[in-house]
This record gives sequence, structure tokens and C-alpha cells, in this order.
Amino acid sequence: MAQLQIRDYERILDLVQAVLHEGDPDSAWHLTAERLHAAVGCVSVILARLPSDGLPGVADGWSPYWLGPDVGELIARRMEQGHPMVPYLLAGNTDPVRVTDLCDDWRQAPWYTEARDLCGTTQQIALPLPGGPPGHRALSFGRVGDFHDRDVEFLRRVQPLLVTMDSHLRELSRLRAAVAAAPTPDDHGLTPRETTVLGLLAEGLTTQAIGRRLGISPHTVNRHLEKVYRKLGANNRVTAVALARRGGLVA
Repeated sequence: MAQLQIRDYERILDLVQAVLHEGDPDSAWHLTAERLHAAVGCVSVILARLPSDGLPGVADGWSPYWLGPDVGELIARRMEQGHPMVPYLLAGNTDPVRVTDLCDDWRQAPWYTEARDLCGTTQQIALPLPGGPPGHRALSFGRVGDFHDRDVEFLRRVQPLLVTMDSHLRELSRLRAAVAAAPTPDDHGLTPRETTVLGLLAEGLTTQAIGRRLGISPHTVNRHLEKVYRKLGANNRVTAVALARRGGLVA
């Protein structure tokens, strides 16, 4: 197994910190793609969603940003061209995989020629993100030159964090939508993570249930709640939820 260096772990922590402090769930995956773009050292990063019901694929985030206008069509073409990563993902596999692990004649494929001409990439690796919304999702990385065992190990280590961040972003987006009709005059300095925990608390979830929903431990949930109580001036969950509803922080 390839060994990671301290700098690799620093990049992972920087990524987590950046996303958890991003207040806009809709732009968080673009931010994640940008950070992974630099951390992995590649030419392109695309978060692709492949529906299992035959509908066209969707891109939830990408880097560099200039790929934007064509990303959706690009995913659709990859599915039509029979890219080997498509059946791999649709089969429910969860391990990071290089295209060279799936086929030997990729240089003769139309998707290889298109990727080389469009972005200059000659190698690709996919990182599945299991456990999300319906459909199969993965981050696709393109590079000039090979992806090595250390790259695979880095993505394997960062995968659980990305899955957890995805749960956080989906819950934050859902809770923001629930209070969209009630503007918040004062957010009391709550971070996006604290807002998400508070919203789930207001829905009646226990500490353990919040932890399961967000993929974190009950101890971590309690730490977030302690900060929420302090910022709201509350000393228990009933008072905190009441103050949050009065202030329009939760539905």
C-alpha cells in the first residue's frame, strides 16, 4: 500500500475545512472540485451523476470552471461511447479505479481521443461516492500522464470524508430551503455546520440520529450543540430550538 505524506493529510484537512465553512451548498461541490484539482495534481475534475433509470447524466461540480457549458453533454457522450467507468459505477462498485485497470485498448477509444483533444488528458481515474441521492455518482479525474498507487491511496483516504461532506451539504440545502420563506435577520454567527445540526435538532432528531444522518460521532454532534447553545444564549435543546424558530433560523 502506498504511503501518504504529511502534506497529503494537510490537503485533506484543508479541503474539509473549506467545505464545512462554505455557506452556499450549491457552490460547495465546485469548491471541492477546485481543491481536489490542486491536491491531486490533475487537469480536470468532474463530479458526475449517472441515473440508473436511463436519464441523461448530470454534473454537480467541476474544475476548471471553463468546462461548465459542455460538462452535461460530455457526460452524456461518455455514456453513449461506452466509457468503461460507466458500467463500473452502475454496478455499484465503490473502490477508486483507473481506466487502465478496466481496459487495455483505451487509446483506440473515441472518448480517449475527445478527452485528449478537449483537455489534453491522457489518463483518468474515478472515485465513487456511495450513499448519496438516487443514481450513481463519482468524481472523475483527468491527467496528462499516469495515476500512481499513491494517487489511488490518497483518493481512498479522502473518500469517506467526501461522503460525509456530501451528507452535510444535502442536509444544509434541504434545511435552507425549508426556511427560505422566512429571512433570518440574525444568524448569531452560526457556521453552516452548526446551522445544519440545529436544523436537524429542530426536527426532533436525537444526538445519535443527527450523527448517523451526517456521518459523524455523537460526541462531535454534542460539541456542535454546545457552540450553538452558547451563540443563541440557550442552556438546553428546547430553549435553543425555540429561539431559533423565533429568529427564523429553522422552519
